[in-house]
Amino acid sequence: DDFDELVVSNNDVVLKNIAEDLRNRLPIEAMFNSEHQAVQKIHQHPLPMIHVDAFLYDDDFVDSLCEEGKMSRSYCTECGSYKTASLEFISHSFSLMELKFLYQHVLPDLTGKVVVDVGSRLGAVLFAGYLYSSASQLYGVEMNADFCQLQEIMITKYQFINRIKVVHADICTQASLLQKADVVVMNNVFEYFLDRQEQARAWEFIACNVRKRGSLLVTVPSLKESLSKLQTDIELSQWVEEMQLNYDVYMEKDIDREALEQIHLYKIL
Repeated sequence: DDFDELVVSNNDVVLKNIAEDLRNRLPIEAMFNSEHQAVQKIHQHPLPMIHVDAFLYDDDFVDSLCEEGKMSRSYCTECGSYKTASLEFISHSFSLMELKFLYQHVLPDLTGKVVVDVGSRLGAVLFAGYLYSSASQLYGVEMNADFCQLQEIMITKYQFINRIKVVHADICTQASLLQKADVVVMNNVFEYFLDRQEQARAWEFIACNVRKRGSLLVTVPSLKESLSKLQTDIELSQWVEEMQLNYDVYMEKDIDREALEQIHLYKIL
């Protein structure tokens, strides 16, 4: 038990080191200029919103950045007055807590299994899968060349090359990869990067190709929420069954239960 605990905490340290490495290579908002559409969508949001990557910046880190004046949790609703409101934060990555919840409490033993992360971005799901699971192969599919390059740097530096592979591609060109996947992970994957018509097309492609009976699909937010604003022919009840998750596995006081409740698990029928 002591040895297992040591391994787990050592893996936490490795993951935190990767996050630090990435922070040093990225602007504070962790977005590239090449992400035109995502940047535009965040600016068009009805309420002021800021992208804070949860893998790179936990709450304590955000607090320290706010104290240094490098970030703010609030905005002025009427310039020059004391009327302020909380900024809405959006993250395209899982936090360390969410990653551990995913691999230690949501997913079963992944020995010999293939995991595909759609829109792998910084590679957090892949690195955590390498450290916290026995998955035989972890594939990240990412459209943005800048993020692919960053992931490759980390994979080489931390010697993850034997089990992690990054594919620079649109997921809609990866039918065979989706068909062989045992677990597909999709975190805030299309909404900020595609228009609604493209989102609908991407979801229909996923629904057509993620068909291996008994395989698992992890989404943030729920499938129902993602598809509610889109026109698709996807019949959820004929494709997936939602699995109930225990969100009370962490007893610590500072756990962000709201974030965990955004994670949904489905079994393919």
